[in-house]
Amino acid sequence: MHEYTSRVRVWGLTCPGFPEEVSRARRWTRDLLRGSPLVDDAALIVSELSTNALLHTSSGEEHGSFHLALAVAPQVIALSVTDDGGGGAPKVEYQDQDAEHGRGLGMVSALAHRVVVQGAGGGYTVTAELFVNAQRGGHPC
Repeated sequence: MHEYTSRVRVWGLTCPGFPEEVSRARRWTRDLLRGSPLVDDAALIVSELSTNALLHTSSGEEHGSFHLALAVAPQVIALSVTDDGGGGAPKVEYQDQDAEHGRGLGMVSALAHRVVVQGAGGGYTVTAELFVNAQRGGHPC
C-alpha cells in the first residue's frame, strides 16, 4: 500500500495536567469519531484513562501533562493515554458494587476488546482497542 493512500488515521493531543482537560480530551475524541457507533464508548474510555493519569501519576502535579493518541483503521479504533509516570503500574481491579474507587480500568476492559499497558516508572501508556465490526460481548479469547 502506498504511504499516502493508507486508510489508517492517527491524531495526538497533549493536555496540561488540569482536571478540566478531561472534558477537553473527551470532546476531542467525540469530534474525531463523530458518526462512529463507538463514539460513546471511546469518549468514556478516554475520560477514564485521562482521569486516572491525573489522579494517580505525576501528570496531575504542577507542570504535569498527559498525551492522547487516537488511531482509526477500518477494523479498529485504538485509544492511548500516556502519563508522566510517578505512580504504580495501572492494573485492572474488580471491586464489589459498593466500592467508590478502583473500578475504572475494569470498566475500560469491559468496554474495550483489548487493553494493553506498556511502560515503566517513567510513564505508562494504556491503550484500549475497540474492534469496529465486533458484537457487544463478543470479545476475542
